[in-house]
Amino acid sequence: MFHPKKIRSWRTGALALVSAFLLAVVAVAADSAPLTGTVNVNTASIQELQLLPGVGEARASALVTLRKQRGGFESLDEIKDVKGIGDAGLDRMRPYVRLDGKTTAKRP
Repeated sequence: MFHPKKIRSWRTGALALVSAFLLAVVAVAADSAPLTGTVNVNTASIQELQLLPGVGEARASALVTLRKQRGGFESLDEIKDVKGIGDAGLDRMRPYVRLDGKTTAKRP
């Protein structure tokens, strides 16, 4: 026979697991929504950088920090100097990043 406290504990754990799963699904869906336009990595805000595939708040902040340290990016390959951005990550971003011009990126 199940003890009422154990059942409550199991329900709480199950609810937490389902909630975490749903949050992960929403995050992946938001990241995979089609992006239109481009992001100027030399002028974009942290929020604008987060529009890029695979870039969350931590990577966007790291990009801004590196950009300030270097006085801007001269090559898109310099983006790979941010922890967690490698060749594959840059390849996913490449269609949406630029070094000059206006940031025009939007997610519908």
